[in-house]
Amino acid sequence: MNHILRKLVRRTATSLAIGMAFTLGAGSAFAVGEDAGNLQKLGSFKRTDTPPPKKFAQGGAYADNLKKMLTNIKLPDGFKIELFAIAPDARAIAVSRNTAAVWISTRKNTVYFANDRDMDGVADTVEEFSPSVKFDIPHGLCYTDDGFLYVVERNRVMMFPAVEYFTEGSDTVAFAVVKQGDLIPADEESYNHTARACTIGPDNRLYITLGQPFNVSPPEKQALYNKVGIGGIVSFNRDGGDRKVVLTGLRNSSGLAFNPKDKSLWWTDNQVDGMGDETPPGELNKVPVGADGKLTHGLWYGHPYYGGGDVRTDDYKAQQIPKELSDKYVKPQVETIAHAADLGMMFYTGSMFPAKYKNAIFSAQHGSWNAVKPRGARVMVTYLDDKGNATKHEPFAEGFMTSSGYYLGRPVDVQQYVDGSILVSDDKAGAVYRISYQK
Repeated sequence: MNHILRKLVRRTATSLAIGMAFTLGAGSAFAVGEDAGNLQKLGSFKRTDTPPPKKFAQGGAYADNLKKMLTNIKLPDGFKIELFAIAPDARAIAVSRNTAAVWISTRKNTVYFANDRDMDGVADTVEEFSPSVKFDIPHGLCYTDDGFLYVVERNRVMMFPAVEYFTEGSDTVAFAVVKQGDLIPADEESYNHTARACTIGPDNRLYITLGQPFNVSPPEKQALYNKVGIGGIVSFNRDGGDRKVVLTGLRNSSGLAFNPKDKSLWWTDNQVDGMGDETPPGELNKVPVGADGKLTHGLWYGHPYYGGGDVRTDDYKAQQIPKELSDKYVKPQVETIAHAADLGMMFYTGSMFPAKYKNAIFSAQHGSWNAVKPRGARVMVTYLDDKGNATKHEPFAEGFMTSSGYYLGRPVDVQQYVDGSILVSDDKAGAVYRISYQK
């Protein structure tokens, strides 16, 4: 282990009071009963004797059937889509900077590690990542430029330093930088809207979406939610300290990314159900940068008074919006079609795609769970103008849904691969696809 890793691990260990204190403190029984002992060992560079990671077959009839399905996908001229990896329940994606390693999350209890060993654009091996850690809805993944992987669970944030170099077995250097029960109050844990998204900001802080668990959050929850950032976005130092609430008024977001040009923060939001097939719209939102060059904090994005766009919720439509909220209200940059379930997103910075896609937003529409007329199940692209605002929003990859309305696949996340292609996850098929371009 090099001196940089030793220094950072020492600093992290000190700030977390490594050992029993950071895993057995206040919080739910999950960490105590499931993996507190393992975390203590991993943080001290001791083995846990966890069985080897499970491996997942990448060929055979299932892979052949997925490749047939992909022949239905419609893309702009010059683009093609191919199977990258089979990963059951695949959700969020994180890509390393050095070895083309790919981590794939689930909304269950598994994170995968996919490795394209011969760099042909197809994963050669897919296996469990760090099975010595007992994950609980480890949906949010983000990878830092200096080689740290963060995994944001339902109610915990795990950090894996030098993660590319600890992938040969079940044990990985691991720290709970936000311990179990401290991301949200333990009493607020839910099975609903728990798919966190995360990203590392230009300020080197960790940003996390915290969806609120209701269809429309009730009045009695607003004070608590605004205080801790449920129904909002929060940020932390990378060691889990200095928690800040960035914004409120979010309903349920699983997509988050910074614009590399102007450092603004963008995020998708899934809006209120039960108001009809065609209303309210989904949203693509922007947090602007102030005159001081820093991200603006304290803005409000509509929930629970708005169901999406300017559509008022049935629960709150008779109530006047408090001035302290209306003065801070930010309209969405893009109103997407109702109930398409806009999820993961990214800004394109590669050189493989044509110039018009430079700094465009690629995002996944998962597809509706309850609309009578199915919609979504595609990858969208959104173009920005010179001022960094959204202009055109259009389909990029379609065909994951048949003409009769059933899903062949359900895209979840879109992330850029090391060669400038993009990876798209699909939790219905349990796969990750790679979209590339050739003139």
